Amino acid sequence: MYAIVRTGGKQYRVAPGDQLKVERISAQRGEEVVLDQVLAIGDSDGIRLGTPTLEGAQVKASVLRQARDRKVIVFKKKRRKAFDKKQGHRQWYTLLRIQSIGQGTE
Repeated sequence: MYAIVRTGGKQYRVAPGDQLKVERISAQRGEEVVLDQVLAIGDSDGIRLGTPTLEGAQVKASVLRQARDRKVIVFKKKRRKAFDKKQGHRQWYTLLRIQSIGQGTE
């Protein structure tokens, strides 16, 4: 069984037991998080699609870690103008472990 969920402006394919790195969610380590924007659920019977989400479907996950990702270097340069700028950016993320996928009714 798998589900397609939307969180942080992105879509992810998840299954029970998966680890998932998503945009930061305000939850403490060890807490349970419910992802309720489920776009589709697939299993051996087929796939059920939402319009745009499945009514009542939810994915339960637990927070493993709140951390910052690797540094991304942003470098800008204008040739022959003696201009260059170097910046670094580290994005916050939340590491989740998917516990269960709840069926929706539609």
